[in-house]
Amino acid sequence: MKGIILLNGEPYRGKIDAEDAFVICCDGALKSANVPIDVIAGDFDSLGYVPEGGVVYPSEKDFTDGEIALEMLLAKGIRDIIIYGGGGGREDHLFGNMQLLVAAHRRGAFAMLRTNYTDIYCAEGEICWRDKRGKTLSLAPVGESAHIMESEGLKYPLCDLTLAAGSCRGISNVIEKDAARIVCDDGVLFVFEVTEEAKW
Repeated sequence: MKGIILLNGEPYRGKIDAEDAFVICCDGALKSANVPIDVIAGDFDSLGYVPEGGVVYPSEKDFTDGEIALEMLLAKGIRDIIIYGGGGGREDHLFGNMQLLVAAHRRGAFAMLRTNYTDIYCAEGEICWRDKRGKTLSLAPVGESAHIMESEGLKYPLCDLTLAAGSCRGISNVIEKDAARIVCDDGVLFVFEVTEEAKW
């Protein structure tokens, strides 16, 4: 079973595949939710009322609604998670929601933050992409640094490269082949797969 978390950021414009998924809807995300929901949780300060069956947490708490939802899914043994509604408008919330990806990775789970423009996740070791020729790809270290030993199929080759905090190296590469890969042999990466180019 996979898990889905619906957050109260920019609603996702695409189709959400919730088949065989356990879906947790956080607070104000209920306003735009268009998939069957298993649990509604949060402090409900955004929604403005507590829906029937809602799992209520105090508004003054040490965890975000997203953290609560992630813990619920991990406690159920779910290790494949997609997060929607985590971007748009509040960059501090986006940064916080990216920490959910790190938290899941450290617990042996895979979590992806899917916005209307980008799929973001954490990865290490050999990371492969198939049938994504032409897509923009950016990489950044989780923490101080991450080392990429080698790459294949990218416009800008990455070989024996350390991506370090404070540097923009790793931003805006392009997948040029149907099969591409990198090997991150030290550290963990934030991977950004651009799915739709923003029009400025």
